[in-house]
Amino acid sequence: MALFEIETDGHIVITWAVDENAARKVVDDAFPYEAVRRIVKRPRDSWVISKSALGLLSEPSQPCDVARECLLSAGGDKVRAVRLYMNQTGDDLETAKKAIESNMAMGW
Repeated sequence: MALFEIETDGHIVITWAVDENAARKVVDDAFPYEAVRRIVKRPRDSWVISKSALGLLSEPSQPCDVARECLLSAGGDKVRAVRLYMNQTGDDLETAKKAIESNMAMGW
């Protein structure tokens, strides 16, 4: 299986698929009303996120060690990592979610 990056009108989907047609089907099932604008077959085990698309280039971002430890402990499970982060820091749900998601976006 290959890793595909598929851009629609409102989303960028990263998915494993046998071929391009199977990757398109994943997107069609998830977002049936969005047109595929771009599809790229990525090298195996490679995942790229554009920092400029996420608005992270305007200021330098530093990874949060606590958030990364929570992601590691949770095996990459975002929901579990958010809960662990809330437990360790005492932060509310929204703050914990932002910390975990921003560290995932920085390439955890």
